[in-house]
Amino acid sequence: MFDIEEAEKQNQNQINRIVEIEKSINVSEVESEIRNLEKETERQDFWNDTENSKIVLSKVSDLKKKIENYKNVEKDVNTIKEMLELLRESDDEQIKKELEILLNNTDSKIDSLEISTLLSDKYDKNNAIVTIHPGAGGTEAQDWAEMLYRMYSRWSEANNFKVQELDYLDGEEAGLKSVTFLVSGDYAYGYLKSEHGVHRLVRISPFDSGGRRHTSFASVEVLPEVSEDTDVYINPDDIKMDVYRASGAGRPTY
Repeated sequence: MFDIEEAEKQNQNQINRIVEIEKSINVSEVESEIRNLEKETERQDFWNDTENSKIVLSKVSDLKKKIENYKNVEKDVNTIKEMLELLRESDDEQIKKELEILLNNTDSKIDSLEISTLLSDKYDKNNAIVTIHPGAGGTEAQDWAEMLYRMYSRWSEANNFKVQELDYLDGEEAGLKSVTFLVSGDYAYGYLKSEHGVHRLVRISPFDSGGRRHTSFASVEVLPEVSEDTDVYINPDDIKMDVYRASGAGRPTY
């Protein structure tokens, strides 16, 4: 049953969240940045540097999409507020049905917007390269590694990411020995980077005739896919040089 009081509380919560998102995004600053970048594209020599023009256009597109997503959700929140005011004046069942759907859809959109706002690190927007290796434990661990692979694949498909298998090595009896796959889509690395690490499963083993409990481990590596023109900086302090001297006379050279 539709409760207008609860709906108004839900809408007020949405308004509060949108205000916080606007502060995080800094909409006016982003719009100013878009205008400055668009002015840059109007320069006569802009297309002379192909690589730079690609970077600028891509940035403009990303910023516009961010603002567009924010404004679309803001519009939905305001529409809900207006519909609730209208509902106070006339108890219309059709409006109630539309409101119920719009309220839930808007909550989901705000959730996505909050996550994309938080994913602001350098490579968060990139595709993700994921590698899974089973730990010690033989068939148990290999089966666990395959379960993780299926889980990430299904999650990716459910969230409109594309999965491309790059390398796959079958397990001896079941599961897999290793797999590397590419997850493509906006913010794929941002969403998946927290999966990096060792994952553990405790269960009654389907491969143990004694029905004993086993603990299985699998390591997951998540790396961002970077373009070839990315500058790589190596800190000289991180470089280790080992110099060896031959213990014998060595071989003569001619």
